[in-house]
Amino acid sequence: MIAMTLAEIAEALGGRLHAADPDALVTRPLEFDSRHCEPGGLFLALTGEHVDGHDFVDTAIANGAVAAIVTREVDAACIVVADGLAALATLATVVSRRLQARIVGITGSSGKTSTKDLVAQLLSRLGPTVAPPGSFNNELGHPYTVLLADEQTRFLVLENSARGIGHIRYLTGIARPGIAVELNVGSAHLGEFGSRQAIAQAKGELVEALPAAADGGVAILNADDPFVAAMAERTAARVVTYGESNDVDVRADHVVLDDLGRAAFMLNYAQQSAPVVLRLVGGHHVGNALAAAAVALECGMPFPAVAEALSEARAISRWRMELTERDDGVLIINDAYNANPESMRAALKALASVARARRATGGRSFAVLGPMAELGADGPAEHDAIGRLAVRLDVSQLIAVGEQARPIQHGAALEGSWDGESRWVPDVAAAIALLRELLRPGDVVLVKASRAASLERVALAIAEDATGLPTSDGEEGTA
Repeated sequence: MIAMTLAEIAEALGGRLHAADPDALVTRPLEFDSRHCEPGGLFLALTGEHVDGHDFVDTAIANGAVAAIVTREVDAACIVVADGLAALATLATVVSRRLQARIVGITGSSGKTSTKDLVAQLLSRLGPTVAPPGSFNNELGHPYTVLLADEQTRFLVLENSARGIGHIRYLTGIARPGIAVELNVGSAHLGEFGSRQAIAQAKGELVEALPAAADGGVAILNADDPFVAAMAERTAARVVTYGESNDVDVRADHVVLDDLGRAAFMLNYAQQSAPVVLRLVGGHHVGNALAAAAVALECGMPFPAVAEALSEARAISRWRMELTERDDGVLIINDAYNANPESMRAALKALASVARARRATGGRSFAVLGPMAELGADGPAEHDAIGRLAVRLDVSQLIAVGEQARPIQHGAALEGSWDGESRWVPDVAAAIALLRELLRPGDVVLVKASRAASLERVALAIAEDATGLPTSDGEEGTA
């Protein structure tokens, strides 16, 4: 965080200092978990459904926090404000205005976190870079990430999520991007938005927030997605396109997948070409890599260095196409962090690709799928379609987990899977028990569902049944 005194912070927040030295300097980031507080930092006491941060102010101070931001006075150094989240947003806004960093905003129905991880790894080669830990992309995680930046930060990479019209506009009011990346407009949160047109309207708020081209604004758009391509009309920034078609600025061609579903392709830009071999699992990462390449090129990275950095970039965030191979050869793809129809289809295609490569050794493919949340009235049909796709991709065994996932098994059965190839189980425990009964050496297992389903417990349990050997240089995977 940019250095500020408690008096400056209290004034910015419209808060009241209590039992605190107004000249005390805050030099480290703000935390809302008292265990993570560092000397010179701040603690934000949030009141949740089960935990009240005010009960942990003493722990935060003991860990070195200069003071706490609270909504009720406590017997410790604090700044009393009316609303904790509003104070967080205000402080982040003040800090973002003082930063010298170039701010990159990323949004899309899927792929935000993986693209953020790629962008951050590329830009870190150019200078000090700050990016969200995990998927910190909402009204709490977004300003929290801004406060991780300081005077030395050259690049600030932010995810921008939306569950309604105006959400991204609110986030860009906290930290205005100079570069905006629009990945895709899919079906995530369809139940809340009502239509993909409404989702596109919300996602497009990111490019609307950009400065004009003359002032350095750059909109990086996925030309392969018509909803995203149309956003060129909604911004005064310079538009840079990417995709696999011929008329884009940053292009991939000759895409092939290896036996672990990792993509290799030729990267093309301004009459230059270079090979890229990704370490990330799934062909859908090609688009994410192109978006990251476009950002890095706009920030001054030479083209050959971009191709090299993409090939060396590793998976960072957990439970996103995370590979673990047991010592008996069972390969587990843990993609259980979240799911929507587009990411579910991408994961199934990756499973099919890996399974084809292993078929010569007798390995079978298992898809353990839970519900996709927030699809509204389209939920049953979207789940049904996923079951049908699993059959068309020749998945050996489909296991649908949980009541809301029943339509996945139903769709598979209607598509032609009726002789035990598709099954439904009520919960995580039943899925684990069934897999332990069915799995044999050489099989490959995909586990995927929306976050609330906690299906990562399935992947972790079966991985622990034999010695797990992470595949990608010992690193975790993303999707």
